[in-house]
Formats: sequence, structure tokens, C-alpha cells
Amino acid sequence: MTGKVPVLAAAEAVAVAAELAAIFARDAAERDANRLIPLVELDRLSESGLLAITVPAPYGGADLPTETVAEVFRLLSAGDPNIGQIPHSHFVYVNQLRLRGTDAQQKLLFAEVLAGRRFGNAQSEANTRHVRDIRTTLTADGPGRWRLNGRKFYATGALLAHRIPVLAHLGPDGPLHVAWVDRHAGGVEVIDDWNGLGQRTTASGSVVLRDVDVPDDLITPFAVTFEGPQTYGAFAQVLHAAIDAGIARAALTDAATFVREKSRPYPDAQVERAADDPLVVQAFGEIELAVRGSEALLAEAARAIDRANADLTAASATAASLAVAAARAATTRAALDAGSRLFEVAGTRSAAAGLGLDRHWRNARTHTLHDPAAWKVQHLGRWAVDGTPPPNHGQV
Repeated sequence: MTGKVPVLAAAEAVAVAAELAAIFARDAAERDANRLIPLVELDRLSESGLLAITVPAPYGGADLPTETVAEVFRLLSAGDPNIGQIPHSHFVYVNQLRLRGTDAQQKLLFAEVLAGRRFGNAQSEANTRHVRDIRTTLTADGPGRWRLNGRKFYATGALLAHRIPVLAHLGPDGPLHVAWVDRHAGGVEVIDDWNGLGQRTTASGSVVLRDVDVPDDLITPFAVTFEGPQTYGAFAQVLHAAIDAGIARAALTDAATFVREKSRPYPDAQVERAADDPLVVQAFGEIELAVRGSEALLAEAARAIDRANADLTAASATAASLAVAAARAATTRAALDAGSRLFEVAGTRSAAAGLGLDRHWRNARTHTLHDPAAWKVQHLGRWAVDGTPPPNHGQV
């Protein structure tokens, strides 16, 4: 991709996201059924300028607030949460670059984003003790040069990326850094081996790194991000919450369409339309209440991050993390409930495999496993009981 993408104001970004979401929704069920990777759709997303909305103003970007970014993610995910999730790490690493990149690194890499290029991710590893156990390592290979070796999994976005930020130790057991590797560099192999029951078209597979040559000027520090107050983790988490909120809204919308157009009323209700059955209406009201509540908590969490970024202290960072924890717990529950209860309200016909309505629950169940919602509730409970702030490790 050449040239420069549009620089969107907040209202424009939301409008473009809504327009694209409606387009992406048309074939979302087909892509899920046939596991069609949305390359054309992702190129369209890049060309729209939406992937550049957080580039800082001094480098030519719109520098839009988290509140807008979260709404963009929610809208896109209501259209197709696979497309919503693929650029998640792109935004997280744009944020990492703005926090830890040198001026030269920022000029280089932000220019790539403004030209429509996408960042992927190579962070998690499949066969380590836990999600924060990283084995991938940069080994010194002469002055200003490093060799990168390791294997990553859950590398959402890497297959369709132009550049892959790789989380690795700088030297054996050294501090974690990010190596900004070209997707097609020698020694980089991206394998499409993701086979999840949901989020089937995110291509969240493996990245294998064999003696990849990396210069000093494409390495940024990562571990230091968590040595003081930060919203880096809260920003990443609120985008996950936005994806789940989008899934919840899509499930509810599809259920309502099905009930209006296809469901038969239950005889005991003595109504002409299933949509007039008081039990169906009650169920829809309950689902709507849960989805609205999760959307409100999502919006408040995003605003809390913006407030913290404007005046970053331990207290403001804690407030942001707690707000995000609440949003993540609520959107998890709303997405799972809406994806399941849609069959309760829509009836037996809705269970036909060819309709693909089960994809909402499968997408919700798969994506919400990213971070256990129970731990979000634990952190909220510890704060409520004795004022214990959440841990400063980037997952809250």
C-alpha cells in the first residue's frame, strides 16, 4: 500500500466504522462457515484510515482518544468480531511505540501506519508455564545487531501484517523488549494453524523466528513500561471488552431479526407473532438490559483511561484499571448470555446449522477466554473490601 490514508476526526472515525461494519456483516457467517480469511476486508479497513487514528498529532496523526477507539472496535466487532480482533495488537503496539519509541523510531514506524501498513503481534507462547512466561530471545550478534529466535502462538494479525512486533528478552534472561520485524524478513515464518471453535478467521496461529537479523534501531524497551503508573494494559484490555460488546450486540440484533421474520409463536401465548409473546419480549428485555449495561461500562472504562492519560498517577491508573476490569467482566457475561439466549428467544428453527447463528456464542466463548473474567471480579472485590489496587502487570 502506498500513499497516505485519511486522517479521521472522531465523528468521522465512528461513522466510517459503522459503514464498514454493515458491509462486513453481510458475509460474516459465510466467512465463519468456510474459514475465509478476510484479507480484502482488512485492506479496506487499512485504506479507510481507521488503523491510523491513534498516531500522535506531532507525527501527522489524528491522536483520537480511547473513547473513540473503543467505539470503533465495538462497531467493527458487531459487524464481524474476527475483523475487530485482527487489528487489536496493531493498536496496542502503536501505543507501545508512542510510550517507548525514540523519535527516530516513531518517525519511521508511525509513517508506516499513516501509509496503511499494519502491525501484527508475536507475544504469547504456547508451551510455557503461563501467559507471561516468555522464552523468545534476542542474542547479540556484533555491534548494533541481534539474532532473534523463538516460537510464538496466538499471533493474531501476524499473517496479514506488514510488520510484526515480537516480544523477546534482550539477551538470555534479560529484560523484555519489542523487536519490530518485517513480516517477510529472512527467518520469519507465519503459520496459519489456528483452529479455534470460534473467531475462526483471525488467523491467530504461530510465528516461528529463526536467526532473524534485527538492528538496534528496531528494538524498543517493554519491561520498563510497568515500572510506574501506566494505562498500557488498560488500553489493551478495553479493546478486548469492545470486541465482546460488539459480539453481544450482534447476537441480540440477529436474534431480533429472526424472531420478527421467521420464528413461529408458541401456541400457549395465543399471539399471531412470536415477537408478541410476552415471554419472548421479557427475555429480549433482559438481554437488552445486560448488553446496554456492558456498553455503558465499556464507554466509562474508555473515558477513565483518557482521564488517566491526561493526569497519570498511581490513583488515576488504578481507577482506569478497575473501570476496565468492570467492563471486561460485564461484556464477557453479556456476550456469552446473548449468544446463548438467542436460541431461547428464536426457537428451534434458529438452531439450523446453515444459519450460522451459533457463531455468536462460539466467537464469544473463544474470545472471552483471552483473560479470565473471574480475575477481573477478584480485583474489583479486593478493591471494594480493602482498597487493594490491581496488579501493575499489564493484564488489567
